[in-house]
Amino acid sequence: MLEPESMARYVSPVNPSVFPHLTVVLLGIGVFFTAWFFVYEVTSTKFTRDVFKELVVALVAAIFSGFGVVFLLLWVGIYI
Repeated sequence: MLEPESMARYVSPVNPSVFPHLTVVLLGIGVFFTAWFFVYEVTSTKFTRDVFKELVVALVAAIFSGFGVVFLLLWVGIYI
């Protein structure tokens, strides 16, 4: 029989004391790429747009913003 006392406690791979720093850095990078995407869309014409560049910048912005939101939730105590 497996007893709870004999099991190893789960330890997070990221120290909870760095959640605030990760949140600010990741969301800051995400906002930067989001702003870059917005400025690119507003300033380019339909002849100068590059779909690949749009997709790459949007993907990078989404990834950094997504991880930033995850660490924001962990920082405020909503453990997902």
